[in-house]
Amino acid sequence: QLQASGGGLVQAGGSLRLSCAAPGGAFTRYFMAWFRLTPGNQRDFVAGVNSGGTTSYADSVKGRFTISRDNSRNTYLQMNDLKPEDTAVYYCAARYGPYRDDAREYNYWGQGTQVTVSS
Repeated sequence: QLQASGGGLVQAGGSLRLSCAAPGGAFTRYFMAWFRLTPGNQRDFVAGVNSGGTTSYADSVKGRFTISRDNSRNTYLQMNDLKPEDTAVYYCAARYGPYRDDAREYNYWGQGTQVTVSS
């Protein structure tokens, strides 16, 4: 039900913008988040935003990534100053309720989009 896009290959220091399209309707009230898959196959929280625009970030991306939403259908992750360690498959996710950084708390997931940062 969520459609993620915008991944690609970029050099270190570069930027990418990920997009996530939701069906609309009730999803405008959901908490939206981005996760990324670790080498150990765990989904780590990257950033999240509630319907009021309040944002949360993992320490590793603070000051470099910005999450936003337009409260119709779309959530975005602007990624600046990318580093090789940001390389991962990124997933958008949604949950009905407040902020959580545990992937198990999310009910809806998009397909992953690959982000590769070369050094």
